[in-house]
Amino acid sequence: MNVVATSVAVPVADPDASRRFLSAHLGFREELVTDELVWLTRDDGAADIMLRRCPPAEPPHLPTVVTFTVTGIVAEHARLRQEGAAMSAPLRRWPWGEWSLRLVDPNGLEIELVEWVAPAGA
Repeated sequence: MNVVATSVAVPVADPDASRRFLSAHLGFREELVTDELVWLTRDDGAADIMLRRCPPAEPPHLPTVVTFTVTGIVAEHARLRQEGAAMSAPLRRWPWGEWSLRLVDPNGLEIELVEWVAPAGA
C-alpha cells in the first residue's frame, strides 16, 4: 500500500466557524466549499480536513480529536495564546518525552498539537 495523502472528515454543526478557526490559528486554507462541506488543506503535507455539515437530526460524534505533530510547540503555544485561541488542555510535557496541548474550535472539535522530545538520558 502506498498512501499518498490523508484527509479527516469531521461532522460539525457550523463548518464556517471551524473553517475560520483552523484558518486563523493553524494556517489551513480553503480548497473547496459547498453547501455540505468545507475542504481545508495546507501546503506542508498535513492531513486535509473535511468539515461536513451535520444535519440537525444527526448530532456530531464528538469528542473528535485531530492530532498534528509539530516542531517548536513552545513557540506555537505562545503564538496561539497571543491570538486568543481557545485551549482545552495546557501545554505540558509527559514523562515519556512528548509535549502536547489541545485547542477547541467553536464546534467542540479538539485539535491536539504534539512534539516528541526524547527524555534526558534516552
